[in-house]
Amino acid sequence: MVRDFPALPGFYQALFLYIEPVSTISPAILAWFFPGASWFHHELIPSAIAASEPLDARTTMAIWQLGNCYLLLGLISSLVFRAIRDTLPNTPEAQERILGASFTALALADLTHIAASFIGLPDELKYSFDKWNPMTHGNITFVIFLFGARLAWFAGIGRTTYYYRKRAKVD
Repeated sequence: MVRDFPALPGFYQALFLYIEPVSTISPAILAWFFPGASWFHHELIPSAIAASEPLDARTTMAIWQLGNCYLLLGLISSLVFRAIRDTLPNTPEAQERILGASFTALALADLTHIAASFIGLPDELKYSFDKWNPMTHGNITFVIFLFGARLAWFAGIGRTTYYYRKRAKVD
């Protein structure tokens, strides 16, 4: 059953209620279960050499904790955004205001994630986009797309705005 969600219509609803949660929960599963922490670690920076060396306990823990952060982002997008829709169905201003606060936090996280991922790449890979693997494109290219979609949402592109971009009424 499709529910009306005025503050998150059409494209935005598909992206932020379905695609983004799947794209953030999936890395958690990949890191925790299959192919596992070692594979995940070695995919972070593209290499022609397939590394199969086991990780030390600290690195494994860090990868699992990173997976937990991905899971958290996916659950916030999925569960909190649905709670906004279901709890405030007739209050698009409130929906938009709460989504806007969430999108602000996520947009700031997008920028720092993009920067950390790009800066962490070896110099010979930074501008060799054809040498990036799916993990690198996910961490940089796809996050740039998500950031752009959040900016478009704030700008009111392709949707009716209820709170943002409205002038305060003067009594």
